[in-house]
Amino acid sequence: MQTPSDGVSTPKSRSSARRSSLFHSSRYPPGTLTSARRRSACRSLSKRKIQQSTTLEEPLDPAKAALLLQKQWTLYSVTPMHKFTYTRLKEYSKHLSAHIAAEKQKGLAVEVGSELTLKATFSCLPGLKGKDRDPLALLIQISSKAPFTKAGTEDRIVWTGLFCGTYTEDDILDMVPQTFTCLPLFLYNGAEALTAIVGTWFQKNFDCCFGKLVISSHDLTWLAVMWTGYEVHGHVPATELIFSVPVEPHMDISYTIHAEDFKALWNDIHKSKDEVTVEEVDHLFQCLYSHFFRHFKIHLSATQLVKVTASVVSAHCEGKVKFLSKDYLIRVLGFITELAVNNIQY
Repeated sequence: MQTPSDGVSTPKSRSSARRSSLFHSSRYPPGTLTSARRRSACRSLSKRKIQQSTTLEEPLDPAKAALLLQKQWTLYSVTPMHKFTYTRLKEYSKHLSAHIAAEKQKGLAVEVGSELTLKATFSCLPGLKGKDRDPLALLIQISSKAPFTKAGTEDRIVWTGLFCGTYTEDDILDMVPQTFTCLPLFLYNGAEALTAIVGTWFQKNFDCCFGKLVISSHDLTWLAVMWTGYEVHGHVPATELIFSVPVEPHMDISYTIHAEDFKALWNDIHKSKDEVTVEEVDHLFQCLYSHFFRHFKIHLSATQLVKVTASVVSAHCEGKVKFLSKDYLIRVLGFITELAVNNIQY
């Protein structure tokens, strides 16, 4: 997902735009958040706080929550946006809609049908705050309408994007200049071509930089530990771990652990109610690897953990996530926001 250096997408650059991982930014001061981000990363490597249920007054609207659940989202990190303001969302909606229409007129495919009229809508999601200082989450929806559609027919949502900064560290927010808005995590669901168009528009208007966010195997182990054993829809789902084996032809190993067994093992290892340490995470997975070896004589430590499906979230190392529970959505977003902050390069 990359644009030319002048920030204007062209037909010749379209293919590379979808494959690349960065939009370039020139205005954001290099190194502005480096020290704060380094402190955050150091804390993350040794331990992570267990976020409790948010006590903020404005809960997440159930209809809005439904938009986020049971869909596969692709993750990006984003540098702070220059001169973005929440008071101009209607204006942004019109401008992005016009930009999409202009790109279509240039002959750039948007993968949803050239005959459709596309409209962008910006809105806020205050219910995705983890704490008072968090910036308001920004939701962008692109809807389509076919020609000669009957009056009263609802538009079809063909693309959704979300910018958020749930549980962003206060020292990170303190370092951001006043003319910038810090929404470090970007998720989208929809066509890559539309994503490239939206990203180009944001780069051009707010001089921000997008970077592909992958999830390391070690961070996947944290995710498995922190969100296994929670009740969803009246039952506690099992945890599934997918390991990639370095052989040809390609082979994956699926390791499913009953929730009760996983939780019992974790309760024997975990000491604090407020935080999880890296030693505890490593110890639990070493126990799982030993158990697997006893039964199958396979060293999982020689493979790569590529996907985790826990009680409330499913995540792939390529930066794909699916949220499975409204009740734990904000806490999972906080975890991914931390990964996004640590992914930003200056």
